[in-house]
Amino acid sequence: MIELRIQLRVDADTRIGPGKISLLEAIARAGSISAAARELEMTYRRAWELIDHMNKAFGQPLVVGHTGSAGGASLTALGSDVVRRFRLVEELARESAASHIAALDAAILTPGSVAASDADSQDDDLD
Repeated sequence: MIELRIQLRVDADTRIGPGKISLLEAIARAGSISAAARELEMTYRRAWELIDHMNKAFGQPLVVGHTGSAGGASLTALGSDVVRRFRLVEELARESAASHIAALDAAILTPGSVAASDADSQDDDLD
């Protein structure tokens, strides 16, 4: 099955796609980078590297850590806006492309199936 996958290029070295957005969403839910990393089955270091890369690409933080006994992390207003806008772009792209994706999906042959043009020529052989 064909699926549409959106990826936004922020700069020459930074792309934001479903994986980084899922990380931001997990941080918003869990209130912690380490808990979000565990939820997504990645190391804390990898999660932090992705966050740091996004923060640098935007020139301002998408995620901020909290100091003190509670610790944790949260999305900034910009981080929340990036998530919201990415999911909106994703939804609009899916809606816009749905009929085209369905047509392409229908054109994929599965093992044992016969292409429409081959089936037509086989019918001609029966005459």
